[in-house]
Amino acid sequence: MQAKTFDLALTAIAPAIWGSTYLVTTEFLPAGYPLTVAMLRALPAGLILLLMVRRLPTGIWWPRSFLLGALNFSFFWAMLFISAYRLPGGVAATVGAIQPLIVIVLSRLVLGSPIRALSVVAGFAGMAGVALLVLTPKASLDPVGVAAGLAGAVSMACGTVLSRHWTPPVSALTFTAWQLSAGGLLLVPVALLLEPSLPQLTGANILGFAYLGLIGAAFTYALWLRGLSRLEPSQVSPLGFLSPVTAILLGWGVLDQQLTAAQLAGIAVVFASVWMSQQAQVARRTAPARA
Repeated sequence: MQAKTFDLALTAIAPAIWGSTYLVTTEFLPAGYPLTVAMLRALPAGLILLLMVRRLPTGIWWPRSFLLGALNFSFFWAMLFISAYRLPGGVAATVGAIQPLIVIVLSRLVLGSPIRALSVVAGFAGMAGVALLVLTPKASLDPVGVAAGLAGAVSMACGTVLSRHWTPPVSALTFTAWQLSAGGLLLVPVALLLEPSLPQLTGANILGFAYLGLIGAAFTYALWLRGLSRLEPSQVSPLGFLSPVTAILLGWGVLDQQLTAAQLAGIAVVFASVWMSQQAQVARRTAPARA
């Protein structure tokens, strides 16, 4: 049990750090280059990790690495940016919060994991908590934005489940290097075709890119994939609800944004949903023992 708790706590660091992406992007990076930023977040970090591990995929792991790189990075980030541009931030985040529920269904179909009522309740509670955190009464819906948000959630959910289903014969760090490099390479032609060249980078820009690549991608995704190799996807995925909590707290602490009563309630609901999702897994492990 202590080992599982340690694995869970270590994995939770990843989405907590991802919550800083909005602050770093808005305060340190040039605006209007979402695909280029995504590519520069993934590819350099992946190549640095490849130089560290010095191991390339072999055989079936070449197509699997590119598929997972697309699901977890290329397609997911592209859909995320489309959703963010066409929807208010609160709506985009709330739509994306459906991901843990999709993971529950995919885990049943791909891994044969049982669907537990408490996990489903935790998924809906997490969505409600995120809505309280980021949704505003003036939020409007755009069909293309909603479709992109749902597509991104499905993409990341598929990547999460398949990363557990296709357990590689390598370390989590090597697996991260393969996926980040593949995902970054897939983004190169898209960024070059659809976006203009970056302006001359400042020192703050370089620091922002370094943080997003080394900390926000290489380090965090190594922790995330390590967790997926040791824990159930339906146990890991709800940890993503911690990301908007971090974003809200950083906005309050660093950018001097107001923290409302609804947001405080949202934080409490998010933590309750994460706790419920873990309790569902505890019940699953103890049931066979009782039998």
